[in-house]
Amino acid sequence: MSVEIRPCSPGDAEALALVSRATFLESYADVLPAADILVHCEVQNRPELYRDWLATPGWRAWLVERADTRAPVGFSLSCPPDLPLPTGPGDVELKRIYLLHRFQGGGSGAALLAAAEAAARADGFDRLLLGVYSKNAQALGFYARQGFTQVGVRTFRVGANDYDDLVLAKSLA
Repeated sequence: MSVEIRPCSPGDAEALALVSRATFLESYADVLPAADILVHCEVQNRPELYRDWLATPGWRAWLVERADTRAPVGFSLSCPPDLPLPTGPGDVELKRIYLLHRFQGGGSGAALLAAAEAAARADGFDRLLLGVYSKNAQALGFYARQGFTQVGVRTFRVGANDYDDLVLAKSLA
């Protein structure tokens, strides 16, 4: 399946919310309680939230669409860092990078990450940070293959429960 990656605008908020909810459910239905997934998706994956983020300076997103149908299948979202570790002016956070499972493994995820990295470099950033669930082996393997290393930990609330995330970093220099 051929995909295309393009920059997002606030008008893409509905597509980002849809992909967020679908990928979160797909990734965590076997791990997290349903009530936590529902609350998280309702609060953290609202179109209004994406619309506000994309209208805020320093926030940038890339959308992955099927080339034939233009259906959204993934995206990345970068922003000023909001992580529990010291950061500097050269740091940017990859807040979200989501891709439907059936589009993984064919290079779309790496291409999406490359687009986010290129934009970060163009904006003058030299380090990319992200948080990932400590038990998400597939994502951890992907990030390791892409050159990320662990630099910290954080607690991440989903619904009524706290989960351990690893904070990873990659030099963009």
